[in-house]
Amino acid sequence: MELMSGNEAIARGAWEAGATIGVAYPGTPSTETMESFARYEGVYAEWCTNEKVAVEVGVGASAAGARVLATMKHVGVNVAADPLLTAAYTGVNGGFVILAADDPGMYSSQNEQDSHFYALAAHIPSLDPSDSAEALEFAREAYEISERFDVPVMIRSTVRVSHTKTPVEVGEKLDYEQKAYEKDPAKWVMMPAFAKPRRKAQLARDAKLREWVEGCPFNQVEHKGTAVGVICAGAAYQHVVDALPEASILKLGVTWPLPQKLVADFAASVDDLYVVEEGSEYLTGQVKELGVKVSDFPAPLPKDGELSPGLIKRAFGIEVPAHDEAPDDVPGRPPALCAGCPHRLVFKELSRIKAIVTGDIGCYTLGTLPPLSSMDTCIDMGASVSMSHGFELALAGTDHRPVVAVIGDSTFGHSGLSSLITTVYNRGAGTVCILDNRTTAMTGRQGNPFNGVTLQNRPSRELDLVGVLEALGIEHVTQVNPHDMKAVRSAIKTATKEQADELSVIVFKAPCVLLHRERKPFFFVNADCHACGACATLGCPAISKDAETGIAAIDPMQCIGCGQCAQYCAFDAIEQTTSSAKGGAL
Repeated sequence: MELMSGNEAIARGAWEAGATIGVAYPGTPSTETMESFARYEGVYAEWCTNEKVAVEVGVGASAAGARVLATMKHVGVNVAADPLLTAAYTGVNGGFVILAADDPGMYSSQNEQDSHFYALAAHIPSLDPSDSAEALEFAREAYEISERFDVPVMIRSTVRVSHTKTPVEVGEKLDYEQKAYEKDPAKWVMMPAFAKPRRKAQLARDAKLREWVEGCPFNQVEHKGTAVGVICAGAAYQHVVDALPEASILKLGVTWPLPQKLVADFAASVDDLYVVEEGSEYLTGQVKELGVKVSDFPAPLPKDGELSPGLIKRAFGIEVPAHDEAPDDVPGRPPALCAGCPHRLVFKELSRIKAIVTGDIGCYTLGTLPPLSSMDTCIDMGASVSMSHGFELALAGTDHRPVVAVIGDSTFGHSGLSSLITTVYNRGAGTVCILDNRTTAMTGRQGNPFNGVTLQNRPSRELDLVGVLEALGIEHVTQVNPHDMKAVRSAIKTATKEQADELSVIVFKAPCVLLHRERKPFFFVNADCHACGACATLGCPAISKDAETGIAAIDPMQCIGCGQCAQYCAFDAIEQTTSSAKGGAL
């Protein structure tokens, strides 16, 4: 028996089933799954440039006969939807399992969405583990289901299952023999003449899946009485058990297709039937489509965020004890860029010139918050470059503020490159800032094409970012040290003023401070401080100021000696010590 998170358990289940190839793009809450899978013996795992590519690589490996695991967060499923929905036509050769890790409550995401709807749209089985033990079991069995029904299988997780550790019983690795590939254009070439018969095969498969799901042991009924029955799946099951100990429960381990007879029989066994799910009406709608009457809650469940036993109790009209509120004097702790982050001065200078900044997904979204307050938009991966082009088109011929796109190196490889090609192709203007911190920082410092670090540390190629930009035909490409305030200011001024009518790209290249975890001698504020507050406008967590006098102070335990603040002090009141004795390793 071992303690494993849901992510670790899915990786283990895939390995036990004989999966040998793993493909992914890192995204919370899915990231650790592929990192765990990559550590097993006899597997090949890689970070792909994006989720669409990951699924395409996975389909290719499956067609060749290997068992494959692809992992991504919920918004990554949006990116992967193109190949996914067609792979549901082609089917598989070796089993193909896709983890879609949803994020109710948006702990690390730009939206909430329910990936069940992709399983419904693609006509692929969706399995919903409620804990790590089921995550391992479902992942292991998903490969048999995939090959039996010639279909990709989705495992839909949520942040609580992904990250919570519960006991699992691990098993041995299956002695799986990779299948041979046989040429079959009618199965694998989805031109209309072949896709039409595959559509009919898909519909015939649906009927077989509906027959199979009625006896699937992943769906379990817990009879505790006839008054109240609850249908639920995944992490919501754990909350229902806690909140309603006397309710009968139909826990669905397979959420597409639903077991029609099992649902109907369960509904008939209780006086009132309820469906409990997080921020979605997928299950409710599917149950109602089966002709089953679903009761309304005495008080509605929230339509957003995560569920909890307390919220479920309130929905059923059960009194919940009041909880103590946090004391009023507890200081807030808003998120902030790390001390010494190479992105900080870029945002400071963009804020100074009042630029319209179209942003992207990554640590640098924190540039939106005060005191930097410099990002205007953030939609999805790669959108910064596309949206800046849109701003330039709409504002053409007007006297407008500079339009600047900001995107990270990993995100640029994910989808920013294709966006930039569109701008280049259509002779667009504006400024693009690529914040190359040498890693995929927000999800845990994974590799990407522009730092050349692979998931399993295999020999690789580090793509020449400046060379790629120049190869696109962009005439104004500059590489700058983002810790040098004067260089940052000069590069941005040149791009937004002198080259305003053309396209320019600035690469701000310096490693994330968490890559090396080293401190230089720390800085301190001397007696010449004029309380002007300039250093505080950087938003560095090491810098504070006295509430009454405004005099600045630098915490030596947080300062890493980057010297960014000293460059903004007009009175030379910030000095560096000659020793890092109060600092040390981060």
